[in-house]
Amino acid sequence: MRRRPLQGAAPRHGLARALSKLGLCSRTEAARWIEAGRVRVDGRVVRDPEFPTIAGGSRIEVDGLSGAGAKRRYLMLNKPRGLVTTAADEHGRETIYRCFEGVDLPWLAPVGRLDKASEGLLLMSNDPAWAAAITDPGIGPSKTYHVQIDAIPDAALLARLEQGVLSEGEPLRAARATLLRTGTRNAWLEITLDEGRNRQIRRLLEAFHLATLRLVRVAIGTLPLGGLAKGAWRDLTPQEVSALAPPSDVR
Repeated sequence: MRRRPLQGAAPRHGLARALSKLGLCSRTEAARWIEAGRVRVDGRVVRDPEFPTIAGGSRIEVDGLSGAGAKRRYLMLNKPRGLVTTAADEHGRETIYRCFEGVDLPWLAPVGRLDKASEGLLLMSNDPAWAAAITDPGIGPSKTYHVQIDAIPDAALLARLEQGVLSEGEPLRAARATLLRTGTRNAWLEITLDEGRNRQIRRLLEAFHLATLRLVRVAIGTLPLGGLAKGAWRDLTPQEVSALAPPSDVR
């Protein structure tokens, strides 16, 4: 017979996850620290990344120093095209962390992703609960993109983008698709998504035989990219942080 956890009992996490939730490092990096013997729990060296710890109860130390949670930081970056949204790339490609070189920042992780060929607004934080609320398809904010395509769309095509299609058994649709401007052979669309799927816009357009020439994320919820220069970043204001994920949504 299964035992139910006591109501109100502090949650247990594997040690690597606990370090990540404290905002000290990624779970992968935490596992490396643990396996190297750099982490103690309640005074004892632990080398198992899945060692159970009690949230707020276990005393965690890294290199003999308290593993108290890092100060939370929330940044927005104007990601340039050509950079990979990861901390390290196995193929040696440049990553978004190039934009933070020489700056004294705590460990930060991207909130969601933009693929190598995409550009624009990318959030960074060391607050996993806030990041999870932002990326949650049920409660997270919408994302708005400006997309250049290799055709001149008509109203019927825009309507079909909103109606959506099945791609490899997965439904893909735009919450809103509008025409921004046209050239002689291509056009810019504004596409808003209210859910996050891998390469969603590119796959949606491909289903209608449209090529994506450029893809720029220009807003997340009420937060616009604005005039932030390519490759530049800034801290979010407390008001922007709470507007993107209200405290009641951050669990």
